[in-house]
Amino acid sequence: MTMTTYLAQLGNRRDPQTGAISMPIHLSTTFEHPELGRSTGFDYTRTKNPTRQVLEEGLAELEGGTHAVATSSGMSAIQLVFGLYPVGSHFLVTRDVYGGSYRYFAHLESTGQATFDYVDSCEELESMITDRVTAVFLETPTNPLMREISIAEVSTIASSVGAHVIVDNTFLTPLRQRPLDEGATISLHSGTKYLTGHNDLLAGAVITNDPGLGEKLQWLANTTGPTLSPFDSWLFVRSLKTLPIRLDRQEATARAVADALAEHEAVTEVFYPGRGAMISIKVTGSIATILSRLNLFTYAESLGGVESLITHPVTQTHADIPVEIRESYGLTDDLLRLSIGLEDPECLIADLTQALR
Repeated sequence: MTMTTYLAQLGNRRDPQTGAISMPIHLSTTFEHPELGRSTGFDYTRTKNPTRQVLEEGLAELEGGTHAVATSSGMSAIQLVFGLYPVGSHFLVTRDVYGGSYRYFAHLESTGQATFDYVDSCEELESMITDRVTAVFLETPTNPLMREISIAEVSTIASSVGAHVIVDNTFLTPLRQRPLDEGATISLHSGTKYLTGHNDLLAGAVITNDPGLGEKLQWLANTTGPTLSPFDSWLFVRSLKTLPIRLDRQEATARAVADALAEHEAVTEVFYPGRGAMISIKVTGSIATILSRLNLFTYAESLGGVESLITHPVTQTHADIPVEIRESYGLTDDLLRLSIGLEDPECLIADLTQALR
């Protein structure tokens, strides 16, 4: 089966007793034991739930992994991953990184749990890699400057010292990029974004193709409880069924929007990696005025949904990064981030054109 066919069928034929096409939602938090010392395979929903199991099987297949854990948010997915590593671990991170991730890493550093250094390129990574490094954490493309870095090259460099490679794959999804196939140890997502894609569900996902590490992740998830509810798991499965169609349309529209913005006199720079549906631009004029003129784009945080959104990172998603740090790598006040939805491209281009005028 192709991945599109697999996702369209996800959850089907899981209830042979009734023949239900739509997978049932198992809301029960606890499950009966048939007799002493015997289990159905389900005991308590924090540990394992039939609805969440289908989702996790689908996520593992989507990323080419052996194990997946669905979590209650993207940040809980990151926290779960970093819970694998002992106190005193050292991490290298791509410098242009989501503000929430930076905030969490700064917290780990301030409490003495871990240390972090930031890199801009494979060359800089290679110069900083030592056997002191526990893991490398990547965003590619980065948020919000859309810089790409070779996962395969990073994985080769990291493997020379036995370091793990963790990739936040939220922006491109496994339909455009499969980090585990390129040598990464763990791929994670804010499932709130493209994977669910309707701005109505908070979720995260962690996937690995290392069976031993997968078992550790499942044990840690059961122990700490970043559990995705059965209903949200069902919504997640339903959303994955349309992911290929949504992403194809969003990407095609993003290309048209990026081309149009590159010709606009008020746009000084366009950041678009040529795939996916995220665009950032630097503009002249008043940000407040531009935002107030928009009719179709909604000024809001988040991304990846069917509705197009526009974000001002320095006052929203990246506000916790100190000004001098973010400006040092190009994240300045004149940058806007666009999440392209399912509207017609000509409508989105017209909206941006009149707002930027």
